[in-house]
Amino acid sequence: MKLSALVVDDEQPAREELCYLLSQAGQVEVIGQADNGISALGLLEDLEPDVVFLDVQMPGLTGFEVARQAASRPAPPHIVFVTAFDQYALDAFQVNAVDYLLKPVDPSRLEQALGRARRRLETSRAQAVSPEALAQIVEAVTARQSRRSPLVVKVDDRILLVQAEDLIYASLNEDEVTVVASQVTGTSNHRTLDELHAHLDPAVYWRVHRSYLVNINKIKEIVPWFSRNFILRMRDAKSTEIPVSRSQTKRLREYLQL
Repeated sequence: MKLSALVVDDEQPAREELCYLLSQAGQVEVIGQADNGISALGLLEDLEPDVVFLDVQMPGLTGFEVARQAASRPAPPHIVFVTAFDQYALDAFQVNAVDYLLKPVDPSRLEQALGRARRRLETSRAQAVSPEALAQIVEAVTARQSRRSPLVVKVDDRILLVQAEDLIYASLNEDEVTVVASQVTGTSNHRTLDELHAHLDPAVYWRVHRSYLVNINKIKEIVPWFSRNFILRMRDAKSTEIPVSRSQTKRLREYLQL
């Protein structure tokens, strides 16, 4: 089944590379290109493509804003976001007909996206993602993006910004939240671990204990403990050991398939 495609990216080399990959994939016709969101909306109206490969970060209208407006069309196209965001920010796209590609685009991953679009089209436009469903997906991913904003950490009289992925763990001591990152240890501007957790991706940052929040990607070792519980040994300079509560032990076992 041949697909018509619109490629939208503010960087010409990125557009050219994607168009080349689409030509190599076969059974895809690139019927238009746009370098900004406003132009993309005009081409959507004129060309009615089956699939739109849409960059996220663009001047003027972002890819999310273009997607919201595309969702209001009577027969909305399939939106495939092309972005540098990592998989934790984008896992909301793993539902329905909406997909994503990470830059640089992997040809095999592109084939998966095209296959997904073809299957949806073969079962008729009536089963395509509704405007309401697409709006919910876009909202979920926008929320994930907001969780990628830097953390504010106070070290003595200095106010530092720490990227979320550098966080190793956070602990609650009396009324103060201590943040331990790869290069920085200080006090969070959030008063509780709940507040801090709300600004982080819950798939990566786990509240393993009432007094501890950990980045599961920064766990160095999992040590068996009494009563089938665990101690987490973290990747900080001190190899800090953090207890896992009974309720979170079950989640950890399931995650590790223990």
